[in-house]
Amino acid sequence: MDIIKAVTKRGLELRGAIYNNEQKDTVLILMTGICSNVFQNDLLDSTGKLLSKNGVSVIIGHAHDSFSCFAYTDCSIGKQRHTGVFNDDFNMVYEDVETWVLKAKDMGFKNIILAGHSLGSNKIIHYLGNTPDDFINYFIVSCPVDIMHWWKVMPNIDTCFNMAKKWVDDGRGDDILPFLFGEFSPMTANTVLGFYNAENLKNCPVLSKKGETQSLYNIKPNGTFLIGSKDSVTGKRPKAFMEQLNKWTKHPERNQVIEVKNASHIFYGMHDIYAETILNCIKNHFE
Repeated sequence: MDIIKAVTKRGLELRGAIYNNEQKDTVLILMTGICSNVFQNDLLDSTGKLLSKNGVSVIIGHAHDSFSCFAYTDCSIGKQRHTGVFNDDFNMVYEDVETWVLKAKDMGFKNIILAGHSLGSNKIIHYLGNTPDDFINYFIVSCPVDIMHWWKVMPNIDTCFNMAKKWVDDGRGDDILPFLFGEFSPMTANTVLGFYNAENLKNCPVLSKKGETQSLYNIKPNGTFLIGSKDSVTGKRPKAFMEQLNKWTKHPERNQVIEVKNASHIFYGMHDIYAETILNCIKNHFE
């Protein structure tokens, strides 16, 4: 793994990771989810290592400040923990994804596959559904989030939201809340409010019915919708959740929906299986 940098049109330097920088044929760009970067999410590292061993380069596309690591005390377990993405700007989602796509093109890759995990999938749906370009050969949406449903079922959300709103009003938007957002992540007040108000990411409204589906319909390349059978974020029927997303695309018959048995939202303990599934999707597409 090597560190890679790319500069957005607004002048912000994004940092990510690249696996297998030798070949220039096929690359998978994997956009990370909230509270996730390559240093503390083994799913990302496992995918990069397996695909690179099989001739596919991988760029882990961190957005905004998600490359940084932040140490905090988790009082629930009495230990220090690390996280990324406590500070994000959801208004810049399109530009952040586009930056990594253009970076891959500039590096000379012939085939570009765009993938996302969790909120990273919402980000690539937004990009794919709004880009005028045809740079992407294939997409892989894995474990996306119906934001307004997620907002209802995750713990501690109202407490964080109310405090974030007060702090932003008081000019403390860049400060990190004293409560873990959803009981799993430190987050600045601005990021909490930005997450709630991210209309551009409310593109998977299967359960909440609050959002838009035009972005899914506008996606031009074929792709895969991937989910774990125990993904609690998508309700009681994860595969049906993904099948509905596919139905909203213009040509659902050209895509596939894959459910991985016994896998959770983060594929806990099954990161290698996630990576193998991604690799098989790529092999099947280009065979």
